[in-house]
Amino acid sequence: MAEKGRRRLRSSTVVLGSMGALAAALTSCGSEPDKRCVDPRSYDVAQGGYRVLDAKACKSQGSGKWYYNSGKSGTYTGSGTFDRSKAVDRGGFGCSGPSGG
Repeated sequence: MAEKGRRRLRSSTVVLGSMGALAAALTSCGSEPDKRCVDPRSYDVAQGGYRVLDAKACKSQGSGKWYYNSGKSGTYTGSGTFDRSKAVDRGGFGCSGPSGG
């Protein structure tokens, strides 16, 4: 009768806890950074970024170049990088890479 003091978890508690752990595992490892197609020769100091082009300009040998993690939407980007490897977050629970795994 030593098990009499043991408490049982309700099934809803178990399900919610499991769903939370699953959500954290899936969202903590981002593989594709935010990207926008921009004209690399269009930097405007007053606007604080590069002019955003249609994605076709980056896909079909156009004049555009992908710009990552600009953090701003609209006709001009915010601060970001042209280097995709600097924009990718490789850490987190469940991620394979230098800091996860």
